[in-house]
Amino acid sequence: MSSTTHSTDATASPVIAGLLLAAGGGRRLGGRPKALLPYRGRPLVENAVRVLREAGCGPVHVVLGAAAAEVRERADLSGCVVVDNPDWAQGMGSSLRVGLASLAGTGAGAALVSLVDQPGIGPAAVARVLAAYRSPASLAAASYGGERGHPVLFGADRWADIAATATGDKGARVHLTDHADELTLVECGDIAEPFDIDTPPDLARLA
Repeated sequence: MSSTTHSTDATASPVIAGLLLAAGGGRRLGGRPKALLPYRGRPLVENAVRVLREAGCGPVHVVLGAAAAEVRERADLSGCVVVDNPDWAQGMGSSLRVGLASLAGTGAGAALVSLVDQPGIGPAAVARVLAAYRSPASLAAASYGGERGHPVLFGADRWADIAATATGDKGARVHLTDHADELTLVECGDIAEPFDIDTPPDLARLA
């Protein structure tokens, strides 16, 4: 009986983690946490996780903030790495830092960052951005009519600099601006709509 040793295939697809920022408190929605907004009968955060998984991301890390305990109780986040951002009220930058820190040691070659309140962006658009990965130095973003949007792909070699410059609501904008000549824009306007759920009239888009 012969024995076979299984080694890692050097040509295997790289691990690209999904990083979902879902900490927002919905200030302009009267303080309704965005992760818990109802969408197709379930909390909105579940849809965002499904989109990342169906596009091919794995593992999926979810950053919670506002009403984090309630989100954990009401939403099915099984299989996800869920981390809390105690400083979520300081803006998206703090959630991005917490999320990237949670990915340390996972072996992921990149993080695909998405926002919980953009249900018009589905698996097809996310997969298209994932396909732009080339190396741990990769930098890519979805674009809509030529305008940069989400999701955004950050190669692991960039995480430290992004974390160092992500403050307030700027998120990764400083890094993206400083490295604009290295950014690959992936047009997704034909398959996705990048609207945000920010104000009460936007809630109609969740119907």
